Amino acid sequence: MTWNGRSGVSLDQGKAGTHRGCELGQRPNPREEPDPMETFYEVMRRQGISRRSFLKYCSLTATSLGLAPSFVPQIAHAMETKPRTPVLWLHGLECTCCSESFIRSAHPLAKDAVLSMISLDYDDTLMAAAGHQAEAILDEIMAKYKGNYILAVEGNPPLNEDGMFCIQSGKPFLEKLKRVAADCKAVIAWGSCASWGCVQAAKPNPTQATPIHKVITDKPIIKVPGCPPIAEVMTGVITYMLTFDRIPELDRQGRPKMFYSQRIHDKCYRRPHFDAGQFVESFDDENARKGFCLYKVGCKGPTTYNACSTVMWNEGTSFPIKAGHGCIGCSEDGFWDKGSFYDRLTNIHQFGIEANADKVGGTAAGVVGAAIAAHAAASVIKRLSHDPDAAARAESRS
Repeated sequence: MTWNGRSGVSLDQGKAGTHRGCELGQRPNPREEPDPMETFYEVMRRQGISRRSFLKYCSLTATSLGLAPSFVPQIAHAMETKPRTPVLWLHGLECTCCSESFIRSAHPLAKDAVLSMISLDYDDTLMAAAGHQAEAILDEIMAKYKGNYILAVEGNPPLNEDGMFCIQSGKPFLEKLKRVAADCKAVIAWGSCASWGCVQAAKPNPTQATPIHKVITDKPIIKVPGCPPIAEVMTGVITYMLTFDRIPELDRQGRPKMFYSQRIHDKCYRRPHFDAGQFVESFDDENARKGFCLYKVGCKGPTTYNACSTVMWNEGTSFPIKAGHGCIGCSEDGFWDKGSFYDRLTNIHQFGIEANADKVGGTAAGVVGAAIAAHAAASVIKRLSHDPDAAARAESRS
């Protein structure tokens, strides 16, 4: 099957092989005959989970993906009939913060995603196996399910010195990435490192750290940026791909629209203060204690596309702006080279024109003043139209 990289491309596994699920890091017995891949529902039933709990799980999944209740039967059918998908998770230049975020997902739980929804056969950070055993598992899965596995990449490859700034198993990570990507059916680029390059690619970028899409150019790539991405966004992307057998609809930069279609600013709970021209001038002032807008102290929410203000972090508990610190724009390309996190943006789009933050308050006040004046004028006109004597008196005074 040919993969063209367009959003919505099918991820149907076809008949290119079967897969027997195994514990992460445990090598399957090569003498065993391959069995059909277990479905997610079969795994849940084997674990003693009731049909009612399964349907409740499907409802929560639809909610987490922002889907209507009408999609619940479709999700249930997919999880009952579609086999689990082998996933190979590679690590390049990175800090593993994406993995740290992923294992903290609450909807669905990371353990459900790893042990039930997918067959995570290789992840050198989470797996028990190491060294030659781990690499043997990688080679076996690649050969056995050629063209039928998803490649997830955390971090990026350095290109300078033939990739020698990141070595795995005695070879450059760049070489390993190309080899594993050659027969995958889709690539998930976890985090800003894999999506954009992140701090490893900061000027002057001596290692030539490079985002995945500039190295792998012949596969569909789903970018899930953030430093790290939100846990539920990560599991949500995987859930969508496994449920509907296709990659989610992507924006022009290759990000899933379901999570990256709106600016943090659009749904921020401090947005009314922005519209009213009420800003924090310094982190210890009275306006900060009142919870006013953090735009003037560097918040990048108006130019950052992510789900932080709606999904939030730690099971929906909070996000940086709610905790009192402005957004640093960590899911946007090049955020690491755009100056201090506390430098405010010079221009914003508000009221249909470009205005700087100092003018927003005046503009808002002007709009309010104009509205008051218009209301007063309308009231006078209405009163005069019902009182001819008052109209005559007003004319004589003029």
